[in-house]
Amino acid sequence: MTVALGPLALDAYLPAFPEIADELGVGHGSVGLTLSAYVGALGLAQLLGGPLSDRYGRQQILFTGLAVFASAAFMIAQAQTLPEMLGWRIVQGIGGAFCAVSVPAIVRDQTSGQDAARLFGLIGLVMFIAPAAAPSIGSMLLYFSEWHSIFLMLAVYGALLAIVLHFVLFRRLPPRQKDPTPVSTLITNYAFVLRHRLTMRFVGLQALCFSAILVFITHASFIYQEWFGLSNATFSALFAANIVAMASLSLLNRRLLNKYQSVQILRVCVFLQAIAVSVLVIYVWAGAPYWVIAACIIAVVGFMGAIIPNNMANALEFFPHLGGTAAAMLGAAQFTIAGAISALSATLAGGALLPIVLVMAICIYGAAILAAGGPGAVERETGSA
Repeated sequence: MTVALGPLALDAYLPAFPEIADELGVGHGSVGLTLSAYVGALGLAQLLGGPLSDRYGRQQILFTGLAVFASAAFMIAQAQTLPEMLGWRIVQGIGGAFCAVSVPAIVRDQTSGQDAARLFGLIGLVMFIAPAAAPSIGSMLLYFSEWHSIFLMLAVYGALLAIVLHFVLFRRLPPRQKDPTPVSTLITNYAFVLRHRLTMRFVGLQALCFSAILVFITHASFIYQEWFGLSNATFSALFAANIVAMASLSLLNRRLLNKYQSVQILRVCVFLQAIAVSVLVIYVWAGAPYWVIAACIIAVVGFMGAIIPNNMANALEFFPHLGGTAAAMLGAAQFTIAGAISALSATLAGGALLPIVLVMAICIYGAAILAAGGPGAVERETGSA
């Protein structure tokens, strides 16, 4: 439920962009700034939320995040101007960051290794399903009411989530000892993470893979609806196929974890993703029909269902007492680097498809280089430990 908070805040109000623009008296493109404001705050605020959760406990930081998120959502629903909406979206992003960084930290507190990878796979299913369902939820609310109802729904969801977490999760978890070290270590703890080469390998790997997928998401409407001239229904079906592929790979990954190490599965999936994106580049260059391009994209995106959970488990494996800090580094790098590369791809595209898939390919090739030595590096690290 906590993982679904982010996709709901990002995607549920997308169908309301025209209505928001008309009511606030701005262009449709200006409303998109509210999306960028939220994503930027979501990425950067994790750098603060992670260390705070290590020191003061997951429950306090998660509940603080939910309170900030829900309050900001309520205030967004009352916004009368674009600057007012932008300001509260930034505040909402800060609350969302405190929630987002707490989830992988709690997983790392309770599990490790293969068990952590399995649990991240289950969490990944929510990460894949929620973005697909969020626009439909927003459209349904718009059918019965106005755009304000979407943010009121987010406020109510955040409040209900706090109640559920209190009675269902935190009462069952053993209390975690608070970190008695000085507050100054909230900053210096990042030095430990940054100096850990193996962890930073996985941080870079996830940032690059996520960048490739964000580039696709950014240009998905252009690729299918403008470049290939497909209908809204066909576009929605193809986009949903990506979600199905990721969910299927996530379920397969859970079975593979019974026989293979997560880092080994990670390397194979990144290599297969690199092959898929190479085929995609070749077919785009050759001017293949849309169904061939779509099949290649589905393959590229689908492998994320196995890449993300295995990579997150390995990235957090070596910081049992600094799970929040390590998760913050992972989340902040993922969002900031992917956002920058996605923005760069928009300037390079120039109304053509080939530059878009080339940017995706470069990102995935970089991830493949990092994944190549992953199993050996993990073996050396665990052996020396």
